[in-house]
Amino acid sequence: MQRRLTAVLATFAAIMACAAPALSQEAAALPKAPVPYTQIRAKPPHPKIAAAPHPLLRIAPAIPAPAAEPLDPVRLEAFVDGWMAEGMAREHVAGAAVMIVQNGQVVLKKGYGYADIARRRRVDPDRTLFRIGSISKTFTWILLMRDVEAGRIRLDRPINLYLPEKVRVRDEGRNRDIMVANLIDHTAGFEDRALGQLFERDPARVRPLDLYLRQERPRRVRSAGAVASYSNYGAALAGEAGAFMAGKTFERRVEDEITVPLGLGRTTFREPRDARRGLPAPMPMALRADLAQGYGWRNAGYAPNAYEYIGQIAPAGSASSSAADMGRYMRMLLADGALDGASIFGPATAQAFRTPMLAAPEGVNGWAHGFMVFDLPGGYRGYGHLGHTIAFQSNMTLVPALALGVFVTTNSESGARLADVLPSVILAQFKAKLRAPPVGSEDLGRSAARFEGDYLSTRRAQGGLEGFAALVGGGVHVAVTRDGRLLTVRSGESRAWSLDGPVDGGRFLAAEGHERLAFQMSEGRAVSFRPATNSETLQRAGFWQRTQTFAGLASLTLFAAIATLAGAALRNRRELRQNQVQAQAALIQNTQAVLWLAAIGGFALWARGAGDPQGLMYDWPGPWVITASTCALVASALTLVTIATLPSVWQGGRRVDSWSGLRKLAFTATVAIYTTLGLALAFGGALQPWSG
Repeated sequence: MQRRLTAVLATFAAIMACAAPALSQEAAALPKAPVPYTQIRAKPPHPKIAAAPHPLLRIAPAIPAPAAEPLDPVRLEAFVDGWMAEGMAREHVAGAAVMIVQNGQVVLKKGYGYADIARRRRVDPDRTLFRIGSISKTFTWILLMRDVEAGRIRLDRPINLYLPEKVRVRDEGRNRDIMVANLIDHTAGFEDRALGQLFERDPARVRPLDLYLRQERPRRVRSAGAVASYSNYGAALAGEAGAFMAGKTFERRVEDEITVPLGLGRTTFREPRDARRGLPAPMPMALRADLAQGYGWRNAGYAPNAYEYIGQIAPAGSASSSAADMGRYMRMLLADGALDGASIFGPATAQAFRTPMLAAPEGVNGWAHGFMVFDLPGGYRGYGHLGHTIAFQSNMTLVPALALGVFVTTNSESGARLADVLPSVILAQFKAKLRAPPVGSEDLGRSAARFEGDYLSTRRAQGGLEGFAALVGGGVHVAVTRDGRLLTVRSGESRAWSLDGPVDGGRFLAAEGHERLAFQMSEGRAVSFRPATNSETLQRAGFWQRTQTFAGLASLTLFAAIATLAGAALRNRRELRQNQVQAQAALIQNTQAVLWLAAIGGFALWARGAGDPQGLMYDWPGPWVITASTCALVASALTLVTIATLPSVWQGGRRVDSWSGLRKLAFTATVAIYTTLGLALAFGGALQPWSG
């Protein structure tokens, strides 16, 4: 149960996509021409707050680098073909597409496998549309920085200045406003909620963006600017701000300002559903026939997934695109915002997209104005974005020093292992020297206690049932091996890391690959660490936040409940001696035993079915979780009654109408066990059946 739950929750802690906005009804959009827009907002756009570009954009443009030595297209194609064939078979990936550009030219454009197995439709890199997940956010950041360039928005001003009144972020006792820049570098301080609302399989549940932002507000759990923790909600706020200031929907802005000028006729944030009043127009029929089908690997075969509707939070992840279109998009990014006579943004913004905003340890992403920054083989520095939905896994990596762009996308749940590493694999093969395998460190072996333990991600819900699910299944266990390597275990999968510098520095390099970990040390002990993506901080978990604690208490409770019911069934009634209070206390404790068995059983049954990511995301919380939480809540409330009866239970001494000392002791021990579990569940959020 624990391993299955951990695997599922950790997988979706890594999801980086979100859903789409909709503020008006529009006519059907054509892929290559803007659609007339009819404004229906009740309020006019907010007036300009600033008349000059933001100071953070006063970055000296980079001196154009000379054309890089091109990759050999023949060798490159042969290598990628072999690597993709082996990886797709190993990871059970149904279809994929790869686009590589360099020096403004297409070097490789290729489709692999099937876009739709049932229809025997193969992937066509020019036509097949894949969901690109959080790569969608790069379009959102481009629109936002266009507003910054024009002086309509300033990065150092509160985001509330640019939002409709009903959508504005609440204070919640925080003494710092959330600035626009905090959304771009993911330091707004929001908790991260996803289950039951990030994706929808029923198009009728797709909501307008402003309504989604009001109904799904996450809590502010940290001060703005304190910690980088990836936020889909923050990206959606940025998209809504730009749409509100422009007086048009987010989808229309993308088309008017990016996709149409660039000729991206097969890139859209619209989705295949019926037209509905209050929502943007759906995806044009001409594009729907070329959508890739998403798949999961189940029962030793490919099972088609439901279409993932993300329209309610479009700026964070609803885009679909072809590999060919993404090639043009990467060429524009590498050319400082210009392509074929179209200028999307200026050189200063282009440099901002490559300039980290946050101070970060070496090898850790500093969020280059919304773009991720990557350390790559050969000492190269890249920028771009990952994009993961339930069934689609994508990666866009740009390497300015090589004038190189790599885009890879897959249509299978297990495709992340291909998409995430292909750019690094290409550079390692063609542009890097062979690196010797790292060795263990005796110093680390002697200092194992400094790092070992359980760590919880900041990218999680901080309360309620979803918060409890994150507590028991969303952590990372850190250990040190006998040969002096660091081991991180997440979702049942282990990764090894070698020490990179002195132990007190807390820096580690992946045994395979070029990723890094950076631990924060306090008084010689690790208190947290950041992965290379800097999408979360893993903080050392306290005793009451550990999965083992909940598992241990649940085991004790199971034993106590079974023993209580067994005693009630086997006890000789003719020899039973008890006073009235003891009889009532026994009845209450028997009722608690039944409730605790039902609660633990309900959570176990839910965890057993949680291996289906679609069910986890779409059907949360589901009847098993709600039933289990309700039973646990009632059982915990009854504990207050049993605690109150303890003095009376222990009265009577050796009177013939009183329990024996052994039974009094067993009753008291059971009360203590139930009380401890109830308190742990209460602080963990599990006693809130209404919070699902």
